[in-house]
Amino acid sequence: MTGLGVRAGHEVRTGLEVREVRIDLDGRSVVREVSLVSAGSGWLALIGPNGSGKSSLIRACAGLLEYQGEILLDGTDLRSLRGRDRARLVGYVPQEPVLPPDMTVAEYVLLGRTAHIGYFGNAGARDRAVAAEAMERLDVAAFAARRLARMSGGERQRVVLARALAQRPRLLLLDEPTSMLDIGHEQTVLDLVDGLRADGLTVLSALHDLTLAGQYADRLVLLDDGRVAASGTAADVLTAPLIGRVYAARVTVSPGPGGKPVVVPARGE
Repeated sequence: MTGLGVRAGHEVRTGLEVREVRIDLDGRSVVREVSLVSAGSGWLALIGPNGSGKSSLIRACAGLLEYQGEILLDGTDLRSLRGRDRARLVGYVPQEPVLPPDMTVAEYVLLGRTAHIGYFGNAGARDRAVAAEAMERLDVAAFAARRLARMSGGERQRVVLARALAQRPRLLLLDEPTSMLDIGHEQTVLDLVDGLRADGLTVLSALHDLTLAGQYADRLVLLDDGRVAASGTAADVLTAPLIGRVYAARVTVSPGPGGKPVVVPARGE
């Protein structure tokens, strides 16, 4: 993809750009002047200890938290968009989704098409087809008629991701998307998200699993106490000294598939 021009003295990029974002919650700064860039069709993973600001930054990108600074998608300031227009561009999968218990899986996933349907319109054949495709890809189509209250935690997580994909967004925000999944569905979900980037999807995720983050993301941003402690490729960021300092953890880091780092906790003597 190519740049789209110039805005306010900056080159406008395709993809996501966060400029000097600060977030205050309950009188405390939880994100402090963070800047980052993920190119169009790129995958940027936020890593860092609990409380480092990962979820807050993702929620700000989703329009759920007030912030200072700028968050741009393809050169457009997301704060300037109406909620409906933002929903056409940005899909969000929270870490702990709250779902209407009496709604069926099919009904819930179809909600992802809301922003594409007229204010007084009904879901059409295309909307239902897009929702059905999302359910198939996330392996929940067999549960289409099941009430959400009867789904396991991992199944609910996949249903929420299916709804986000049904939006056909340009930016997908994932807050610990695999925390409730077994290893098979974990791989399925991450492989699916990775494949969707060929269609122009930009991904920003928060991941606790450092090895997974390094395997899938193009670039990593390590947050510590709301600030950027390091950023770059997996090889740049996933080093034993850096992880040891930020996480206060003993680890070994060795090359894995494709040379990507594998991070393993090291037992104490």
